[in-house]
Amino acid sequence: MAQKKDMTTGKIALPLITFTIPLVLGNLFQLTYNAADSVIVGHYVGESALAAVGTSAPLMNIVLLLISGLCMGASILMSSQYGSKDYDLLSRQISTTFLAGCGFSVCFSVLTILLARPLLVLIRVPEEVRGDACLYLRIIFTGILFTFIYNFLANTLRALGDSRTPLYFLIASAILNIFGDILMVAVLGLGVMGSAVSTVLSEAVCCLLCAAYIKRKIPLLCLGKGWLVFDSKLLRKTLAYGSTSAMQQVCLQIGKTVIQAMVNTQGVSVMAAFTAVNRVDDFAYTPQQNIGHAMTTFIAQNKGADHRERIRKGFQSGILIEIVYSVFICSTILFTAPFIMNLFTDNKDAEVVSLGVSYLRRIAIMYLLPGFTNGIQGFFRGMGDLKVTLYSTSMNMLGRVAAVYLLLMVFHLGFVSLAWANFAGWIVMLLFEVPLLIRQLRWLASKEQKPAL
Repeated sequence: MAQKKDMTTGKIALPLITFTIPLVLGNLFQLTYNAADSVIVGHYVGESALAAVGTSAPLMNIVLLLISGLCMGASILMSSQYGSKDYDLLSRQISTTFLAGCGFSVCFSVLTILLARPLLVLIRVPEEVRGDACLYLRIIFTGILFTFIYNFLANTLRALGDSRTPLYFLIASAILNIFGDILMVAVLGLGVMGSAVSTVLSEAVCCLLCAAYIKRKIPLLCLGKGWLVFDSKLLRKTLAYGSTSAMQQVCLQIGKTVIQAMVNTQGVSVMAAFTAVNRVDDFAYTPQQNIGHAMTTFIAQNKGADHRERIRKGFQSGILIEIVYSVFICSTILFTAPFIMNLFTDNKDAEVVSLGVSYLRRIAIMYLLPGFTNGIQGFFRGMGDLKVTLYSTSMNMLGRVAAVYLLLMVFHLGFVSLAWANFAGWIVMLLFEVPLLIRQLRWLASKEQKPAL
């Protein structure tokens, strides 16, 4: 039987931690897809191939985040429906999201395959790496449907309080991807093509395993003919939530793509170093995001049950968890930066290692800031105030892009200016979020019937 968890009763901090840990582990294993690509391609193919994989990531992530945004928006509604025990509405929500998402994924897959090369030209990818980057993207984009189905099933399970089951399938998929990379790149010499094929096959296996488990083990999700139910009214509500969440994710990635375009003007060594540090940042930020996602599920379930005091205490516990993790990751990155960078390249690429170490030692001391922003965003998502998360993310990226342009392109302060640009973005974000957070927490402590926002 699935590990469903009703978070509207009982303890607060411990359930948040136990729900977060599988989320963190699952996403870290998922990140090994890209990290394995980068490490293996960098070692066995070379600097140009590493740059090709890295410069493809922003475009690839825009598409993937559109899908995850839709799933995240739907999961907020599912959590609230589950918390209020409205299982008929929950069933229609699940089937409507699934049907709409499959149609969207197929259409988007075709579109992105056709537009891969023009998009790479648009972000100024150098000619010498453009061919490999285009091939990598097109293969990855063939697997969009698998990515949606897995994200949909995983978010549905998490909305019901089960964060463990998706983890098990991600572990199997990540291991398969690593061995696939070694076989196709290191042994067969297929380069970036082999790396991309390995990633798509791994995602397909992960998706199929998760679907088979749900069919056999989770009665609540065995809808039968109910999978064909399509509720247009629910779709509009789902799109309202999902599109806002997706716009937030895409806004973040568009900002990263603009930054990547500026980095692409600095030479292949800088591009390769930026690819490596972005992978490290992904691993550092992901647990912070997962803590925020756990807070979202907890708060959404309790919002559905109208338990205000548990919402407030859940937020406080989540922020404390964010702080503890941020201190840990700061210390880890500071002491291991040279070792981490050497994982991505060999001794011939000393410039790449030097650039990456200088960046990581500066960014590490700033990691507390995204811990706060992710916790606050988890709170607002759970409360259904998705526009706050969209606006704050937009401000973050506008501040960051402006800082990169000034520090890197105008004042030519070098690669480390990218770290200071992150700092600027997080400060702008917090200045917007904190006053709104204070107002919402005051409402939770009051007896008013409508939110202050």
